[in-house]
Amino acid sequence: MDEDQQIIADCQTGKSERYRLLVEKYKTRAYYAALMYSGNQDDALDLSQEAFYRAFKAIKSFELGKNFYTWLYKILRNLCINHYQRIRKRNIVFSDIEAAQNYVDFFSEIKNPDEIFEENERRELIWQGLKKLKAPEREIIILKEFNELSYREISEVLEIPLGSVMSRLFYARKQLALLLEELR
Repeated sequence: MDEDQQIIADCQTGKSERYRLLVEKYKTRAYYAALMYSGNQDDALDLSQEAFYRAFKAIKSFELGKNFYTWLYKILRNLCINHYQRIRKRNIVFSDIEAAQNYVDFFSEIKNPDEIFEENERRELIWQGLKKLKAPEREIIILKEFNELSYREISEVLEIPLGSVMSRLFYARKQLALLLEELR
């Protein structure tokens, strides 16, 4: 039994204080996933916290052997979709996402000015391309490349067959590559 599974088993038997270990482990990933949907730092924080709260409330129904983050992501995704529908927002705003990523990157390591300039240019180009993708294409790329989920995990999250994940990801990457070529 891996560490996550042991923590969940402990929570299911009444040792709820151990849940904070899961929150600490996945809070950054959950926050950035919510930020991808909401485009707003405050909303992303609220949505990710709500997802952890709902997961905690439902922890007894969690099936041991399953991936915790995949389960949490489904909860988070549904919250984000509901939030999106409530505010009737048509386009994801990326300014907060970029600001947050730049902040994290700035402090992650010291680089020379040429490297920083090249990375910023590349990052800006990728964000421009992602903004132009349709929401389902953007989501599958984000799940694979940014959240680093496996094909199986993406299949579980999106509730689609494994073959569809591979196909959609292939076409989304192809579309992103075409958009990046146009933007250069």
